[in-house]
Amino acid sequence: MSKIFIIGLPRTGTTSLCAACVELGLTTAHTAYTIESFSNAHVIADTPVFNDYALLYQRYPDAKFIYLERDLAVWLPSISKLLRRMSGNLFSDKGGFNDTIKRCFLNTFSGLDYDNLDNFDFLTTCYETHKAKAIAFFEDTQALHVFLNVSQPHSFAKLCDFLGVDAATTEIIDMPKLNVNGKVTAWNDLKHPLKISSTRMGKVDKDADLLTFMQSV
Repeated sequence: MSKIFIIGLPRTGTTSLCAACVELGLTTAHTAYTIESFSNAHVIADTPVFNDYALLYQRYPDAKFIYLERDLAVWLPSISKLLRRMSGNLFSDKGGFNDTIKRCFLNTFSGLDYDNLDNFDFLTTCYETHKAKAIAFFEDTQALHVFLNVSQPHSFAKLCDFLGVDAATTEIIDMPKLNVNGKVTAWNDLKHPLKISSTRMGKVDKDADLLTFMQSV
């Protein structure tokens, strides 16, 4: 089965989409920080995928891509709140988040600092730049892809159609709505046998090793 990479930015509905994927019978990792996670999951979202999707395409040229969109009026306050909550660990020179998280966020949100965490003009530019690069990637590679907004009606049916799954045979009839109102722990709380851990008992691979893995054929 081809890998499926969810390349929408954080706070665009990645958790909801991952929850839908496990219900559709797909092993799914919401974030992946080990080579084992990439090997074991059919669906992978969030970090490092939103930043490294072009590298992943080198290793998985038959992969399918789901680009998650979200209305800016909703996304901007949500991502601003998330980045402010992450900022201490994100900007720390000693400790904080693992190197993969830091690299991906600081590259995709290029120029991010304490002064623009709440700057919606800056964050809008980051969103639009990320989307424009994804569109160019799809045009250059002709990779199989779909644009999806999980808040829109029929988004679940659109997902099933893209994945080649008969929506009528599934146990759910609509897209799950998780991590609403700023909550970001829903994936941790989800219990499902097809959920793939993003770490190895809390341990992560070195970022350099992940990059080498993604670029290898």
